[in-house]
Amino acid sequence: MKTETIAQLPIVKKDPWLEPNAEDMLRRYDRYRERLSAIGKECGSLTEYANGYFYFGFQYDDALRGWWFREWLPGAKDVYLFGDFNGWQRTQLPLKKDGCGVWSVFLPDETYGERLVHGSKVKMLVHGDNGWLERIPSYIRRVVQDEHTKDYTGQLWAPAEPFDWRGDSFDIASVGSLLIYECHVGMAQEKEGVGTYCEFIKTILPHIKKAGYNTIQLMAVAEHPYYGSFGYHVSNFFAPSSRFGTPEELKALVRKAHTMGLAVIMDLVHSHYVKNINEGLNELDGTDHLYSPAGKAGDHPYWDSKLFDYGKEQVRHFLLSNIKYWLTEFHFDGFRFDGVTSMIYYHHGYTEFDSREKYFSPEVNEEALCYLTLANRLIHDLYPHAVTIAEDVSGMPGMCAAAEEGGVGFDYRLGMAVPDFWIKLLKEVPDEQWDIWQMWNMMTDRLPYVKTVAYCESHDQALVGDQTIAFRLMNKQMYTDMNRAAQNVVIDRGMALHKMIRLFTISLAGQAYLNFMGNEFGHPEWIDFPREGNGWSYAHARRLWSLAENGFLRYSYLGAFDRAMLKLVRKYDILGSGYAYNHLMDTANQTLAFSHGTTVFVFNWHPRNSIPDYAIPVPEPGRYRIVLTSDAPEFGGYGRIDPAVKAFSFSQTDSDGSTRPYIRIYNLCRSALVLTRMNR
Repeated sequence: MKTETIAQLPIVKKDPWLEPNAEDMLRRYDRYRERLSAIGKECGSLTEYANGYFYFGFQYDDALRGWWFREWLPGAKDVYLFGDFNGWQRTQLPLKKDGCGVWSVFLPDETYGERLVHGSKVKMLVHGDNGWLERIPSYIRRVVQDEHTKDYTGQLWAPAEPFDWRGDSFDIASVGSLLIYECHVGMAQEKEGVGTYCEFIKTILPHIKKAGYNTIQLMAVAEHPYYGSFGYHVSNFFAPSSRFGTPEELKALVRKAHTMGLAVIMDLVHSHYVKNINEGLNELDGTDHLYSPAGKAGDHPYWDSKLFDYGKEQVRHFLLSNIKYWLTEFHFDGFRFDGVTSMIYYHHGYTEFDSREKYFSPEVNEEALCYLTLANRLIHDLYPHAVTIAEDVSGMPGMCAAAEEGGVGFDYRLGMAVPDFWIKLLKEVPDEQWDIWQMWNMMTDRLPYVKTVAYCESHDQALVGDQTIAFRLMNKQMYTDMNRAAQNVVIDRGMALHKMIRLFTISLAGQAYLNFMGNEFGHPEWIDFPREGNGWSYAHARRLWSLAENGFLRYSYLGAFDRAMLKLVRKYDILGSGYAYNHLMDTANQTLAFSHGTTVFVFNWHPRNSIPDYAIPVPEPGRYRIVLTSDAPEFGGYGRIDPAVKAFSFSQTDSDGSTRPYIRIYNLCRSALVLTRMNR
């Protein structure tokens, strides 16, 4: 590649804006190519390279009939393995160190066969610069917490029979445009307590299917010692969280979802890890630079956690092996990579991205970019249709371009500016001052070749300290006036805008759509995990599904609208049809109209102006019928629009002299209307 001209790098040819930094893009591409080539020479392929979980940790040797245990601890002085299998004798089983810093011990069946079994509890005793400490192996596949001492211990996890994946040939490509339901297994149940994988299968999967979503995004999968971290302070990267159940129960969840036609992607946290010494990777060999850069460079200054050193080969090997492990062992259909912005900048994204130089300054962690490129290559080498989503707010060029073109290789990016926009608008701008041009531009301001996951709110807005859109709109009135008999203008406004904001976002802001569980029906409670400040209560760490199922409450109206919205989006392939075509911008009446194909969307954001016989342009002449109105009684509206009325087009000459087809509608204030041209 270096012998070719810089201008031939495909990503630069596609986006001339990058030409001033073509050398930077080429350097990043060359780094990736060199790493990939070295891996190929050493291991044959990237997929073979990512097999660390077949070597480290506990591995059964059929020829020698016994267990090998291996751990990479180059800075350690002494290492011992112990557990219930040897009566917790801490210094009985010393490990030996090789020239690469890998410590190992062989445990023959003839000595330990009846004691070292599936479920045996194990730990390491590591002597390093930080003293003698009991530690959990890095590749351990299950970690459990003692009910009394609250200490965490690893388990040898080796069921006699492997999980039966026969018949699971699910392909995420079959779902079409992604409609993502973001879930947290622990707080998915209505009970006050921690939900399980089995309960999720029984009660939540049917809800997701009925709601019309086709993809589940599972949060908090990897083990994390603090429940309230939402799963983002991971301690054990190869262990599914035991507080929700066993690894086999998680596999059963994925398999059951697949039989229901639902894809399952994992919220993957490779941006940082927990600082805890007792549970995690921090100072595992006694040094502060095993998995992290040394000194303060290894600390995340904002998240109270540790950073990965992506430039170290053993760290890349660990993380890439982790990716393959989740894909192949649990059949996940892809990943949403958490904290990508934090990974790729040394300032972790705490700056304004207001110039091209910000993307190519010394503040960019190009080792992290290289790791992410290798990760995307590995994922798509293993499963070409697997989906990868980058949580990047910065807009790093090339994030969603193929690695072969000089990009990082993600399939999608999260449209993180959209929920920020809605929050700011609702907090700071009176309804009558909403600028429809600003709203349109915010939804459509993205590069055509950068696929975007649109969302108007996620779990972040549901946490204590923030507010969901529903609560921001209706506040405390949600606790008193969401019954259907109540009359409250605040609730009326909130219900109307809640529906409009969702439809506006899904129809304009991307090629996929995401919703956090419960937000679709306006869940009123914030998320507050058990902690000392709330008496370790689970009252707010759950989802009140019964609110949406109660026929006397208005939450069911919002849920019904969400289902109808998704049905419409699927039927007319709105997410897959590209940019919407803007037909009308009426700033005086805060009305805009746009189309996807021959499906026309009309939004009247004005709080008062309702206009009969309102003329809007349409993409083709013909007869148009109403397919969705947010004012329908079944969605909590007042039924002021007759869905049986058909609109016949007529020709009208515009001020520029052009003639195009129009239809007339009742342009109802604070409502959305969707029409489609009838075939005959």
